[in-house]
Amino acid sequence: MLKLKLHRNKLGLGLASRATATTTTTHGNHYQYLQNSKLPTLYFQRSLPRLPIPLLEKSCERFLAAVQPLLSEAELQQTQQQLEQFRQGIGMELHAKLKLQDAANKHTSYISEPWFDMYLADRAPLPLNYNPLLVMKPDERPQYQQQVARATNLIISSLRFWRSLQAHKLEPEVFHMQPKKSDTASYRRWMSIAPKAFATYASYAFKAFPLDMSQYDKLFGTARIPGLGKDELVQSPKSKHILVMRRGNMYAMNVLDSSGYIHSPSVILGRLRAIMELDAQRDAASVPLGVLTAAQRDVWARARAHFVSNGTNAQLLEQEVDAALFCVCLDSEQDGGYDEANPTPLLHHLLAGKATNRWFDKSISLLISADGTAAINFEHSWGDGVAVLRYFNELYKDTLQSPFVSASTPHTSAEGDKQNVRVLNFEVDAQTADAVQAAYAENARIVDSLDMQQLRYGKLNKGTCKQHKLSPDSVIQLSFQLAYRQAFQRYVGSYESCSTSAFKHGRTETMRPCTNATKQFCEAILRPSNQQPSANELRAMIDKCSSVHGQLTKEAAMGQGFDRHLFALRRIAQTEGLPLPAVYECDAYKRLNHNIISTSTLGSDALLAGSFGPVVSNGLGIGYSIQNAFAGAIVTSYKNQAEGKVFIDSLESAFDKICAVIEQSAKSN
Repeated sequence: MLKLKLHRNKLGLGLASRATATTTTTHGNHYQYLQNSKLPTLYFQRSLPRLPIPLLEKSCERFLAAVQPLLSEAELQQTQQQLEQFRQGIGMELHAKLKLQDAANKHTSYISEPWFDMYLADRAPLPLNYNPLLVMKPDERPQYQQQVARATNLIISSLRFWRSLQAHKLEPEVFHMQPKKSDTASYRRWMSIAPKAFATYASYAFKAFPLDMSQYDKLFGTARIPGLGKDELVQSPKSKHILVMRRGNMYAMNVLDSSGYIHSPSVILGRLRAIMELDAQRDAASVPLGVLTAAQRDVWARARAHFVSNGTNAQLLEQEVDAALFCVCLDSEQDGGYDEANPTPLLHHLLAGKATNRWFDKSISLLISADGTAAINFEHSWGDGVAVLRYFNELYKDTLQSPFVSASTPHTSAEGDKQNVRVLNFEVDAQTADAVQAAYAENARIVDSLDMQQLRYGKLNKGTCKQHKLSPDSVIQLSFQLAYRQAFQRYVGSYESCSTSAFKHGRTETMRPCTNATKQFCEAILRPSNQQPSANELRAMIDKCSSVHGQLTKEAAMGQGFDRHLFALRRIAQTEGLPLPAVYECDAYKRLNHNIISTSTLGSDALLAGSFGPVVSNGLGIGYSIQNAFAGAIVTSYKNQAEGKVFIDSLESAFDKICAVIEQSAKSN
């Protein structure tokens, strides 16, 4: 403990002096770039394999297996007949068309364009429906946790990440199966002499799997622009400013100089402090325009079309807001802070909240609470968790190890610097004010209906799983199935996201965690105690669940799921004006895709908490993680439509039951 304290003190003093020293060396690589990889960032991109299209027969088999736990015997037989008709009829025609289309577009994957279109065409509001939340662990040193200091360091680290990415100096994204053997200098030397056309396959020999990085360039300078019927993504990668929001007021702040270099820490700190001072002299925004980004997309599209009919507004919106590299939302004391004993009020606020100090259309928004709690709320259409989590982890690591400013760091004054700190004074008429008021009321109605529950379960953690040779993810997913079954006496459509980024332009695939194996275990353990199988038999059933879960995960990650394949076939029918095949209208397909249990694992040492909204009105949105000290879950639901509190209580009971089986089985062996 003494060594740790000494190390922290030494670190703190060193960094405090560094903050002033860097002002004269800000054009050096050490400041301008987060990384200086020996392998260029996109080194493996050319040689990534293409996402395979599964065999139609296999997709039909997998669909039938996934839906079986949800159906009666009669329903299953009917579904089997419909599926067979599809496989031998229109399905073959659609599959052939998909194969031809894929062969004509070898630069991408068969799912990439349809998936973008699916996101951009959905008219649902972004908060709760799409934009997720990742909350960062705090910096335990008060001088770096202070709001403006933390915001400054997060901005600088974000820019260092962005500059590294643009200069191809960011380490390529590689999943290392055996990091001690492959995440090494020797591996990188071997890779550097491998021909680019075969580099990915050379990496496989080290059990290191390069991942697609095509989404990374949309992390910054990207905005989703609302349109009637479908939105579009616009990107301004050469921007030199960020958008800063405070109490609904909006500011553009330059962070890069005319040559594209990151301004010195004292300059960025000074400009943020100037914004805080400016804002203290103003009222909170009477018409907080950001609320419109929380509206239903067609509503926002119509409001925006009217708003930009004013030339001043159009210029400010397009050049300062849409084109900003990212958004920084500095929340006020009234918005609260993180309370470990009761974190849900702040998480609720950060996930959706009042929307008065947000611009949900930006690819990335950094949210900084008054107490320095930092979070990322991101627009989802442009990319998936792999890119965002990499950015999130690098950000946390860099600000923890190499913060450039503290609460006491002197700053370069930006008072009166209207060129680099620009107040965005929009011209708001009565029609826009009414649109904001209506959007605020509708968002408040939806957000107020959101219930959020949290569980931290100490008996189940990484150590427990390792000790008992358990797959952490499969055990938690089994717990969700047991919790729902014992609380609501049924099995429902369940969704676990799995990345397919091992392939060029891969997105995600669905892993269906409700299986015959999980159903058999749940039924067995819920019998009266005198009718239950032995602990060893139940443990064998847990292992069977884990085996099935592992196989399904492997299939999904290797592009051998069925959800995206069936989705793409349906889109072919729709785009070519063909009748929708009957299998898509059958009860089994609808039941499986009504994802009442929607889950996402949030595995990161940088993560304090993560959350997202339910994907259906009567569903549960479950963000979960298993850490060194506990297994945790944050469950969202809509009041009077799903019972989140009942589920979370049942989940604790499910954990108890499964842990008891594991312990009893271990004792008897």
